[in-house]
Amino acid sequence: MFDVIVVGAGPAGSTAAKTLAEKGRRVLLVERFKMPRYKSCSGQLIQKTLDLVEAYYGEPVPVSTMCTPYENRGVILTDDKGNAYRFEQNGRNVWRSAFDKWLADKTAAAGAEVREDTAAIACEAGEELVTVTLKSGGKAYTEQAPYLIDCEGVTGALKRKLMGKEPEYVTTFQTYNRGSIDLDPHFFYAWLQPDLSQYDAWFNVKDGQLVLGVSVRDSGRIDEYFSRFIAYMQDEHDLRIHEQLKEDRWLMHRVRPGCPIDHGVGRVLFAGETAGFLNPMGEGVSSAIESGHLLGEAMEAHFDDPKAVLSAYATAARPLQDYMKRQWHLVSAMSDAFGDMKI
Repeated sequence: MFDVIVVGAGPAGSTAAKTLAEKGRRVLLVERFKMPRYKSCSGQLIQKTLDLVEAYYGEPVPVSTMCTPYENRGVILTDDKGNAYRFEQNGRNVWRSAFDKWLADKTAAAGAEVREDTAAIACEAGEELVTVTLKSGGKAYTEQAPYLIDCEGVTGALKRKLMGKEPEYVTTFQTYNRGSIDLDPHFFYAWLQPDLSQYDAWFNVKDGQLVLGVSVRDSGRIDEYFSRFIAYMQDEHDLRIHEQLKEDRWLMHRVRPGCPIDHGVGRVLFAGETAGFLNPMGEGVSSAIESGHLLGEAMEAHFDDPKAVLSAYATAARPLQDYMKRQWHLVSAMSDAFGDMKI
């Protein structure tokens, strides 16, 4: 039997699993895809993320996970009136597939058992044990542990079944292109004008590929908004697309006013985006790593008392939630669309 089963080998799951494995706990980390697996994400690591990686993983983010330009110099936000604001800071530009694989490998090296291509399809929480149904290679089987940590992200099924409700989603759509543009590739750009998206539109560069995307609340209008955004970029920034390489759609958690967080229920705990941690512009890596670590520490400190684990985790994560609120408050001052996010 394992002490803890962690579902989802992203930054939150790997960090929680590694934290507990280093304490001597027997940890199973399951990932539904074979790694490295693609993740729709900007891959822009802010300075806070870089500091957390060094603190919890013992070394800087390796160059092997990065794409060019390696250095990210910050974010340039354009408000709903068309005014641009420059927020400079040190960061790195990574492929999430390589970055998440590196985190999972470090977690395995710390002593956790990592099972790839293994989906968690159901869980049943008892008074002393959580039974998790896993599926791999077409076969279903069960594993048990005193705790389950759910880090599947917004598309996971376990939390929806456990809580009995569907989360609110934002749909994202982006394309990777060969072409040219008159913007500095070292920055991540986001636009909050309501005629370009229902949430935000963005641009960044990865290994010479121009990444352009929009997010909407009404998925049926995504083509409409994307077409407007491309036309805007052509007019304002001399965008020239020579070849579209690929496109992808994804779901993102819609953060509600007050930034509510679901820390867990009984012996089932949540971290990262599954818990509700997500900063503006979809920046969730820093909060995923931090919440995963805080949950691991709380669980180890109060392992024999699930109520104390939940309470300690919620208390430890409160500054992280407050940071998230402040970030959304800043965006609320830049766009009326986020007016309800004011503190």
